[in-house]
Amino acid sequence: MQQPIRRVFMQGLNHERFEEVKSLFSVYLERHKLRKTSERYIILEEIYSRNDHFDAESLFFQIKDKDYPISRATVYNTLDLLINCELVRKHQFGDNQNMYEKAYGYFQHDHIICSECKSVKEFCDPRIHQIENKIGELLNFKISHHALILYGVCRECQKKQESKLKITGEKH
Repeated sequence: MQQPIRRVFMQGLNHERFEEVKSLFSVYLERHKLRKTSERYIILEEIYSRNDHFDAESLFFQIKDKDYPISRATVYNTLDLLINCELVRKHQFGDNQNMYEKAYGYFQHDHIICSECKSVKEFCDPRIHQIENKIGELLNFKISHHALILYGVCRECQKKQESKLKITGEKH
């Protein structure tokens, strides 16, 4: 029986979840003898209040728009810390710009990206996990994670392309 593909919907900021994340970050900072600054926690909260993939610059401007006195360097350095303690994931979706997403409490998922408008959709298909397990068994690997990115053209961009073709009279 074929299992359905599920779209992944990230949840908004849940107070209990955020307290867990904050606690994990605090333990990480203590363990590595790093300062627990209010700026780092503001950045963490801003990330966990988002439901999308973001780049460091958009995060910086989101924080700046709220009049927090946090430098661009602090945003970048904190992102590196959050990646190291596995609270944030970093992706490169075809271009050379790093994209990020919150990681704690979210199950493994994959991405499909529109090559026209650059929109990113998330999905989860259990068959991919089954393939991962089977490959690990066959090649005697303990697989820790994977990244699957599919590229194509979304429905909205397909419609725009078709409309453009109709207007110009061109054929596919």
